Amino acid sequence: MTHTDALRETLPDHARDLRMNLAAVLSESSLTAAQRWGVAVASAAAARRRDLLDAIVADARAEVGDAVVEDGLAASALMAMNNVFYRFRHMVGKDAYGQIPARLRMNRLAKPATTRVDLELFCLAASAVHGCESCVKSHERVVVEGGLTEQNVHDAIRIAAVVHGVAVTLDAR
Repeated sequence: MTHTDALRETLPDHARDLRMNLAAVLSESSLTAAQRWGVAVASAAAARRRDLLDAIVADARAEVGDAVVEDGLAASALMAMNNVFYRFRHMVGKDAYGQIPARLRMNRLAKPATTRVDLELFCLAASAVHGCESCVKSHERVVVEGGLTEQNVHDAIRIAAVVHGVAVTLDAR
């Protein structure tokens, strides 16, 4: 039994669908194993539920290694910053803020431990969890232009949605 399976079994009966969905999205997908686990790591970190993150990280390390985990965590960290910043710009809607340089360092995007497209996919998932429309649109465009399909994007967001649902359920226990 994996760490994620053990955590899944602790979900209450009212979240039975999430139990099944979590197993499904981490195994059935158009994404590679590295993409699935990187999205799961980024989503769990964005959802801020430590036991969920620990379980997913442990299984991801066993399945796909440290580089994917590190990029998933990096994506979540970067999007925790960027999603606040760009969501503010979007919500305020003043052109003046868009003319001022962000001056926020994001060197990891240029030097991923995996691939640029995969790191962008992990950023997309974290941005979806955080609800940043402008970041979601930006990262979706980059991954599709980078060769991923809309089915790949769809599957990544399914993972993010289920991981977030599990985190919310665990918080409510």
